[in-house]
Amino acid sequence: MPKLYVYLIFIFSLQNFILGQAIAKPLNTLDNIIQEQSYIPIGETTFSILFWDLYKSKLLTTTGTYPIQTDRDKLLYQINYLTGISSKDLVNRTVEQWQHLGVEPELYAVYLPILLKIWPDIEEGDSLSLYVNNNKSVFYFNNNLIGEINQPEFSQLFLDIWLSEKTSEPKLRLELLGIKNDK
Repeated sequence: MPKLYVYLIFIFSLQNFILGQAIAKPLNTLDNIIQEQSYIPIGETTFSILFWDLYKSKLLTTTGTYPIQTDRDKLLYQINYLTGISSKDLVNRTVEQWQHLGVEPELYAVYLPILLKIWPDIEEGDSLSLYVNNNKSVFYFNNNLIGEINQPEFSQLFLDIWLSEKTSEPKLRLELLGIKNDK
């Protein structure tokens, strides 16, 4: 009899482990994030300089609206690159955009070493995504988790590059926000 009990306990434990693995969805891939809850597309756009398309981007939220309540709503901003850019150049372009917005350097300087560490060199076809949840900013590269920034103000600072009324690309802003531009 004792062997039967050991065998049954083993089978029961194995079954619970397998079932637990199937139910638990780790948030280390963007696909798992997207499957966890439905996201409503707000808008999408293509960023071009002259006749070169550099990237396509898409804004989605769980509410279908922007701005969101970062403590309860979720947001996904996806960038699909149509050309390559080094990590250093990507951070430099980010700084240039914050400067264009008039953001004081002391507000973004703390994030620069973090971004340099987590953002990889980008090649054509790569994607970089920002997932905002519970006041956290989580970055995914080609759908895999690469790092996060836990300061609540970072997500808005980063998204303002595209979504602020002061953005350097107002047409892209309108397209990302799903606003028709009659001009």
